[in-house]
Amino acid sequence: MNRLRACNEVRARAGRRNLLSCAIALVALCACLAHIVQAQSIVNSATVRGEGYARRPDVQAFIDALVRNDAFDSRTLVRVFEQARVQPKVLAAMSRPIVAPPKWYEYGPQFLNASRIDAGVAFWQANDATLARAQDAFGVPAAVIVAIIGVETYYGRNTGSYRVIDALSTLAFDYPRRAEYFSAELRNFLLLCREQDVSPLLPRGSFAGAVGLPQFMPGSIREYAIDYDGDGRIDLANDPDDAIGSVANYLARHGWEPGQPVMEPVRIEEGERVEALLALFDGGVTPRRSVAEWIDNGVTGFAIPGDLAADPVGLLMLETSAAPEYWMTFNNWFVLTRYNRSRLYASAVWQLAQALSEGRETAFSR
Repeated sequence: MNRLRACNEVRARAGRRNLLSCAIALVALCACLAHIVQAQSIVNSATVRGEGYARRPDVQAFIDALVRNDAFDSRTLVRVFEQARVQPKVLAAMSRPIVAPPKWYEYGPQFLNASRIDAGVAFWQANDATLARAQDAFGVPAAVIVAIIGVETYYGRNTGSYRVIDALSTLAFDYPRRAEYFSAELRNFLLLCREQDVSPLLPRGSFAGAVGLPQFMPGSIREYAIDYDGDGRIDLANDPDDAIGSVANYLARHGWEPGQPVMEPVRIEEGERVEALLALFDGGVTPRRSVAEWIDNGVTGFAIPGDLAADPVGLLMLETSAAPEYWMTFNNWFVLTRYNRSRLYASAVWQLAQALSEGRETAFSR
């Protein structure tokens, strides 16, 4: 009887697990279907008949503003927008259901595997002189520059296949939630093409309109990109020199401090203050405080650099499969978040940079 009862309990637990799995699958299916319907409804309201954007009143108003404020030629812009096409895949990508952000153990490994490190060391060796020049000129370590390009596009392997004019037109005119932002980027893109004497129909990039090895949006290209090889034009898609110099310039302009730390592991001591300390974390990061205040709050296990700048510092939590890791984050870590706001992104860039430096030393010692 006891064996029979045990078998029945096992079957019951298995049945409950199956029901739970089915329920989870059903919820995921419903979310997927809702996403498809939402994206399709957006596309149905867009320019889908193949005649381009030029005849739409909102596009005509956009053209008129460019003619009036930026001295564009109306006929030239009409010809461009006649050939711009809505991209349903762009709208679908931007309209994906909001889900919980990934954990560090889900996000980090893809950027820290051996193949990406080896490819980064090879990119560093191929562009060593330019990286050394950028490090000297801007104070940004070569490893960090390479790591950003590695995280963004796998050192230029994945720069995007959408025509930028299509992606930005789709988002400016058929994605109302962020139309203002993408309209500004579309204007910057057209200005950039005029400044560089490039047809707006040629450049390709990501589904959001980011371009080149470092994935700069057009506004960032106009503001921060530089012609680092002096050939008279900025080419982030095909010229590693320009990409390297532009990344270094971007970080320097956003406050990178040469010689200062980025992130250091710490411990949070057990005790009465732990709950209050952990309550400060919002999305894995805390507000910034002085190092002395964190020590008073029970943060230990780190060495304070002797020449540490007086900037306030933050704490960071990164999830691992075992237990959370805690890090102290300095000004330069927050500079990395100006490139991408994600705590995971900034942490991946720095940890990849460390791995690249180690890989380069190993390569030279062979």
